Amino acid sequence: MIFRLPRVICVYLFFSIFSVAYHGKMYYGTIKTMDTANGPGLRVSLFVSGCHHACPGCFNAEARNFRFGQEFTQATIDEIIKKLEPDYITGLTLLGGEPLAPENQSQVADLITQVRKALPHKSIWCYTGFTYDFLCKTDPQKLPFLDSILSQLDVLIDGRFEQDLLDLKLKFRGSRNQRVIDLPKTRQSGVLTWSNEVDDQDLYLLKLSPEREKFSHLLA
Repeated sequence: MIFRLPRVICVYLFFSIFSVAYHGKMYYGTIKTMDTANGPGLRVSLFVSGCHHACPGCFNAEARNFRFGQEFTQATIDEIIKKLEPDYITGLTLLGGEPLAPENQSQVADLITQVRKALPHKSIWCYTGFTYDFLCKTDPQKLPFLDSILSQLDVLIDGRFEQDLLDLKLKFRGSRNQRVIDLPKTRQSGVLTWSNEVDDQDLYLLKLSPEREKFSHLLA
């Protein structure tokens, strides 16, 4: 007799294996300086590796692999901080890949904490395929570094890339379901607040994400 495990259990086991395999390690594809596309001003952008969302039409599909590129180390953090030091650099942007993949969060938290300590006046932006609403419902015991990350970010651009909602006129994002969230104001007020760095939030369109089913094991 052949037994088939429920899908939820299979997904849980899959991510558990990934978490063990990559615990404490993160890889990245590239570090861009003088980036003007992923946030205001001139920025340093880190493209982390690893993503479970698999959005159709993803511009960086090779970075879905958690071992794509180079290993992220303390030397990488030192390099990023050095690149952020000039006065003409506005801040740091994290994208990928998925910076908030469970496997990446410990290293991302370490990076953000060190940048905040060394250069507190620099802004930090982060792109994620998760929605902010979903992240707020996750279990802190399963994602122990998430609150540290969110509490130190200035802006979170949330939501999967949706090819059918592609709009090349959008500022700092690719599809109309994505939001540019002012995290300090949002966390303080409890009301989702758009960043004043964009003025096109009226183009936003809600599209339900499959994240609750795909990542249900992360929920509280």
